[in-house]
Amino acid sequence: MHRSAKVEILLGMLCLALFLWVMIERPKEESVTYELESEPVLAPEDNGKKVMYLTFDDGPSKYTEEVLKILKEADAKATFFVTNEFPDYVSLIKEEKKQGHAVGVHTYSHQYEKIYQNSDAYFSDIEAMQTIIQEQTGERTTILRFPGGSSNTVSSSYCTGIMSELSTLVLQQGYEYYDWNATNGDGNTGWNADTLIETAKKEIGSQPVVMLLMHDGGGNGETVKALPSILDYCKEQGYEFRVIDETTPQFHHHINN
Repeated sequence: MHRSAKVEILLGMLCLALFLWVMIERPKEESVTYELESEPVLAPEDNGKKVMYLTFDDGPSKYTEEVLKILKEADAKATFFVTNEFPDYVSLIKEEKKQGHAVGVHTYSHQYEKIYQNSDAYFSDIEAMQTIIQEQTGERTTILRFPGGSSNTVSSSYCTGIMSELSTLVLQQGYEYYDWNATNGDGNTGWNADTLIETAKKEIGSQPVVMLLMHDGGGNGETVKALPSILDYCKEQGYEFRVIDETTPQFHHHINN
């Protein structure tokens, strides 16, 4: 075999090995499977109602303004778990609050390898985002969502047991964290609007109380296209839209790390 051919084969094998390593090691955006520790329970006066908590992660971004427009047209309120991934759009946090939506912290950087090093790194990142939220809305928030959810396992690559630790510490520091029990699947950026709509319907199912995970961050513009149909479906099924507040029941996943 000629030397040049051997070199080409070797380079090809190295490229394949690198590709496989990246696919294995890169953080997954959300947990593929999830299960709540317990079923969410509404207050007695809400017995018999169907309640929908619409939530959007990873924004604000270039998609957020259109999401806000669609929500306004549908007379639907949502909760936005915000980051500073797209600084050019940070002023939209003020607009979210102004339009009656709730704002929660999702982290400043959304960098798994950074925030899940240890608890100090996590809370430092949270505080950086709290500063921005207070600048935009005039107040801090007491609600948060962990990147990947509390059930994520990718955090174990950076610190064993970090989610068990953080899920306790955030409560001690006056926060409440919220996972979800349904998603439209837009963590998969290759899915089109029709797939997102059908996924949302399937995941919502017949659940009386739903925390629906979606994204207005940089992941999937198809969410904007799918949102009107998802909202219409929720209305047809008799759901009442609510923002997360002190009356919202717990939505905690099982901790896997």
